[in-house]
Amino acid sequence: MNGSTRETVIEVRNLTNAFGTHVVHKNLDLDVYRGEVIGLVGGSGTGKSVLMNTILGLRSPQGGSVTVLGHDTQSARGRQGLESRWGVLFQNGALFSSLTVKENVLLPLREHTRLPEKLMSELADMKIILAGLEPEAGAKRPSELSGGMLKRAALARALALDPELLFFDEPTSGLDPISAAAFDDLIAQLQSTLDLTVFMITHDLDSLYAICDRVAVLADKKVEIVAPIAEVLQSDHPWIRSYFHGKRGRGIQAEAVG
Repeated sequence: MNGSTRETVIEVRNLTNAFGTHVVHKNLDLDVYRGEVIGLVGGSGTGKSVLMNTILGLRSPQGGSVTVLGHDTQSARGRQGLESRWGVLFQNGALFSSLTVKENVLLPLREHTRLPEKLMSELADMKIILAGLEPEAGAKRPSELSGGMLKRAALARALALDPELLFFDEPTSGLDPISAAAFDDLIAQLQSTLDLTVFMITHDLDSLYAICDRVAVLADKKVEIVAPIAEVLQSDHPWIRSYFHGKRGRGIQAEAVG
């Protein structure tokens, strides 16, 4: 389906982000379409997390505009209601260490709904299972979980409010290859089953090939290209060629073709 016929759920226009005199983004544009999985890549210091945080309204840019689901995320009024329509999985999970997994999942339900306590408890149990954890994991604290289980617990919390959008910051970072592949499969399954739009920062080439419909590359303070990975591979940009056509990239490509 052509981009012009798809619903744009995230629209970034002429975005400028700077820290003092250091400009991270300048006149950056990006569209994210409903129902796609888009992977965001870029070298160190290109501002991948800065871009995601700006989209979420967690930081104010020096210029430009960001709209999510038709709302301006840079205004408090525009963000009203959006937090119940998106879920976020930060790089280290950002779970409250003093709470159990289930208590962490219950937090957004208690903050954004007025459901009976019994129903919220049942929903939290369901989200924990949906994220690929055993029901008894709900009683554990984050310190008792493995890296893969921590990611899934954070995913369960991100799914608590049945969001339309999911944001991931390096979801497979720190996982062994088997756990990372299983997490990719889980994301793909949830996206298909729940009709989610997924915005994912990642360095994982396997993830880019396995589950991303399009890849957006941050370089030279802007989105240099956003396209299916087959088109990205044709780019002559030096960083893109180094990243995707280096030794590791060639290995992943060979596996994908095979």
